[in-house]
Amino acid sequence: MIRLLLVDDHPILRTGLCALFENYADLEVVGEASSGEEALAFLSQQPVDVVLCDLRLGAGMNGAQTTAAVSKLPNPPQVLILTTFDKDAEILACIEAGAAGYLLKDVSARTIVDSIRQAAAGQLVMAPELTARVLAGLRRPKVELTVRETEVLRQLATGAGNKAIAKELFVTEATVKTHLVHIFEKLQATTRTEAITKATSLGLL
Repeated sequence: MIRLLLVDDHPILRTGLCALFENYADLEVVGEASSGEEALAFLSQQPVDVVLCDLRLGAGMNGAQTTAAVSKLPNPPQVLILTTFDKDAEILACIEAGAAGYLLKDVSARTIVDSIRQAAAGQLVMAPELTARVLAGLRRPKVELTVRETEVLRQLATGAGNKAIAKELFVTEATVKTHLVHIFEKLQATTRTEAITKATSLGLL
């Protein structure tokens, strides 16, 4: 019997999954949680084999953060991400956090069930096209911005010019220009639009 914990902030989705798993004798939903924090509290009280977790869970911990926290538990269960979001940076973050797999919610019910069984057996579960993207992401140098560079980038994304950014962050325009040079170098971008596009795809915005 594979014991499941469902983690999703949408009750109707959890209800639908519970109804689905009732059709399989080897699957048992032993708990539900609407947040990563609730999931961790549950796992401290009851053993689980697989955590089926959404990526975005409202105001608290996201799926990647929840996965990382679960992975640090004694005898941790496998975490399988089930979500509608397929940004490369988010997929990579979950896998790096220790997720056993990443599924999109448009897959068939049979795929979800088979993936849970594979995750419980310790196998990595992911569609071939997502696997290729994750591997490509792992090969790319990781982009890390400083706190101030991130603040400048966020202002840039609003369409603000250097003067407006300087005023908002209480720095000089020269300082803003210096930060932009560093941001462009790290993102390998030549224009503001390109920098914003690349930062968004990498999950930096």
